[in-house]
Amino acid sequence: MLLTVDIGTSSFKSAIWDFAGNRTAFAAVPLSINLSDGMRHETDSGQWLKAFEDCCRTLAAAVPLTAIEAVVISGNGPSLVPVLNKPELAAGGLNVSAAPARLWLDRRAARAAEQVSALAGGFVDAGFFLPKALDIKTNEPQLYEKTACFLGCPELLAFALTGEARTVFPSDGFERWFWNDSILERLGLDREKFPPFIRPGEIFGGFAPHTAARFGFKPDIPVISGGPDFFAAILGAGVVQPGQVCDRAGTSEGINACTENHITDKRLMSYRHPVKPFFNLSGIVSTTGKAIEWGCNLLGQTYDDFFALAQTAQAGAGGLIFVPYLAGERAPVWNPSARGILRGLSLSTGQSEFARSVLEGICCAIRDIMGIMEEAGAVVRELRIAGTASGSELLNQIKADITQKQVLVPRQKEAELLGLAIIGSCVLGKYASFAEAANALVRIEKTYQPDRKLAALYDSLFEEYRRIRG
Repeated sequence: MLLTVDIGTSSFKSAIWDFAGNRTAFAAVPLSINLSDGMRHETDSGQWLKAFEDCCRTLAAAVPLTAIEAVVISGNGPSLVPVLNKPELAAGGLNVSAAPARLWLDRRAARAAEQVSALAGGFVDAGFFLPKALDIKTNEPQLYEKTACFLGCPELLAFALTGEARTVFPSDGFERWFWNDSILERLGLDREKFPPFIRPGEIFGGFAPHTAARFGFKPDIPVISGGPDFFAAILGAGVVQPGQVCDRAGTSEGINACTENHITDKRLMSYRHPVKPFFNLSGIVSTTGKAIEWGCNLLGQTYDDFFALAQTAQAGAGGLIFVPYLAGERAPVWNPSARGILRGLSLSTGQSEFARSVLEGICCAIRDIMGIMEEAGAVVRELRIAGTASGSELLNQIKADITQKQVLVPRQKEAELLGLAIIGSCVLGKYASFAEAANALVRIEKTYQPDRKLAALYDSLFEEYRRIRG
């Protein structure tokens, strides 16, 4: 059996799987974010370690942890943790001394991003690792000097479990968003603070013996890199052929298309797909689930009540158009200063139109990215939804109607966790390839067909959306 762990922005999720793709146990813990201003998005990485312990206690009540053959980890990113010392197993549990983690939403490194972009030969967003590290060196030199190494989110947990510091490099084509000796030297950053790279499907190391004993695992079981959360979600949604697109719907929305050829467009990212010889064409909407949470809070509604409100409004939300740039935006504008827009308010606008406009605005942002993919030469046949939001029938249907693409929802909503099981199964030799494992383990639960009668309405709405988003 496999234990898979995905550290999201707002929740820590874990599951135990057999090698036929059956989930035998699940545990999740909510996570908090500290927002001191519009640019800072931090969290205490210690809560990730505590969440691992809490999940293990829950899972052990269903499945003996001695049955686990490997642990596979993914997580949100690019999030950066300044680590101050080696991990310890204190009386209170796992512990790594670290400064607050700067989450992928953190925008304070905009000036450092300009320096990094100039040296990298292309735009590097303020949310990525190097701008954050350079910003710390420039503006918090004492913290920089104290930092033993910089780690990402899943790497921090792996470090706590194995004592091995590694950086996950997702795939060929990501060179611009990471580092090499030359760029570190030109930026005046210390090479020893940046751990060596590891690829998805490679092993961080074995469980430290005292850590395994504490949790009840067999000694030295491997801790495997599952890559970033989007990498695992692509496999867990079964996106392994050109024309298939993974929509990883969470706090943000990652749109990942499998393409036959390498396509370059400055508005998107392109790199090797988990399944060779294909490529992945990617765009990210920064605040989608976060926009829904914002809408709920604004109206004082629960999540279910917010969707029930949206259900009562007519398609098109009475002409109300929402652009979900609530914390800057990545694809396709790559502008950390971008802000949201609500256009078309009138005396007839009610709460239901507002709620529906939030959902339609998110779907327009997804269509925006998919349209650019098609403009660049990609084939887009179907959209596969991953993540908790895939459970909303209303949102899934709006995605189909606005994109005018078939939407498929896998049975396993937590696609990251199933994707990690696919990776771990291959590492342990149960399947010959990621594609073979994904085809065997991913099952589609429901398909949504676009309503052709709404095509003209949504074409008009989308044209206006594109015009006002700039």
